[in-house]
Amino acid sequence: MTRITPERPLDGRGSHPEDDRDPRPRPAGNPAAAGSAAPAAPPPPSPSLDDRVAAALTGAAVGDALGGPVEGYSPEQILERHGGRVRGVVGPWYGDAWRTARPVAPYHKGDGHVTDDTLMTHALIRVYERVRDHLDAYAVAEHLVPDLMGTPRWIPELEAEALPLQRIFLAEKWLVARIHYGHVDPREAGCGNIVNCGAAMYMAPVGLVNAGHPAAAYAEALDVAGAHQSSYGREAAGVFAAAVAAACAPGATPESVVAACLALAKDGTRAAVEAVCETAARHTEFEAALGPLREAVAPFDTVGPDYRAPSLGARRPSRLHAIEELPVALGLLLVAGGDYEQAVLGSVNYGRDCDSIATMAGALAGALGSPAPAGWAGRVAEASRLDLDGPARSLTAVAREVFARDVARRRAHEAAFTAIGGAPCSG
Repeated sequence: MTRITPERPLDGRGSHPEDDRDPRPRPAGNPAAAGSAAPAAPPPPSPSLDDRVAAALTGAAVGDALGGPVEGYSPEQILERHGGRVRGVVGPWYGDAWRTARPVAPYHKGDGHVTDDTLMTHALIRVYERVRDHLDAYAVAEHLVPDLMGTPRWIPELEAEALPLQRIFLAEKWLVARIHYGHVDPREAGCGNIVNCGAAMYMAPVGLVNAGHPAAAYAEALDVAGAHQSSYGREAAGVFAAAVAAACAPGATPESVVAACLALAKDGTRAAVEAVCETAARHTEFEAALGPLREAVAPFDTVGPDYRAPSLGARRPSRLHAIEELPVALGLLLVAGGDYEQAVLGSVNYGRDCDSIATMAGALAGALGSPAPAGWAGRVAEASRLDLDGPARSLTAVAREVFARDVARRRAHEAAFTAIGGAPCSG
């Protein structure tokens, strides 16, 4: 069985980099002495920070829009409804009856409309635009909550301008109830909420601001998510942010992203990621992986087999369980070898909470340097009346400002530590 560990990550082909070394001695001197073969072409340049942020945020939004119309259904139901696997943007599950058909009414899911995953992601970016530094739970209270309840915006699924608060799910409305109305300490406001992917689904911006530094992204996301979630929901937010940060590192692969997650994740979240990714490592295409991945995550998932009718024990705090969405997104990223289309289409056709799974997989594939197809992105932007480029440019600028602040803070710490004799002797 292939195991992925934080100590010795695999490369993109499923083997260890050192296993590929040629044991034969290499000729010295003129390379032509080794033979007449032409020099190998230089590798393509690594995507820049601008490229990765844009691809991650656009990838997340497109994945969200593709998964929305089939959210809550099983792979078998999706297959029957669409006469095959979903391969792009599709219409509402109930066609023109979406306004009244339960359980989706009154939301127009499909036709390229993003859901609350993207609405919350863009709301968090607006907080970064205001603070222009690392965030914490108090930033959520001071900026995110007022944004959700006080500023009308275009809501694609409602086909109307409305307050984001009128669209977000009850688990997100918890932020307003606890912080604005309940005056709860923001660092503890997530306690008592249902434990789900509500906080994790919009944490990609935290990973991007901490690009290349998974541990910092993990710590910041845990602080931010404390206003929203507890237990394994909060943990998933930290691990997802870390995954996005790890995906931004030069030379990152799906395997190195998973290794970074395993190095930081705790309790049931770590066990679920490990179990799902061990299963994923045995597959190279999503069609055959959908069932095995669900079986691998099932022991850790509290929702149960009937997604729309969870048991009384569902979504309660636990050190033994995990949300389903993050491990499955990581698993499908592995199955796809980091390819955006395959990772996102696998996520969409997995069903259940597939808009959030595809949001996470899309963000990770984008951060690795595999962007969403331009046709999909254009259709989602037009249908959702959404600027997919502006938030990325804005967040990239913030990330650079935050990095400069971090460097200055580090230099100040070095100077203070050295002044009190803390620096080791150089001799």
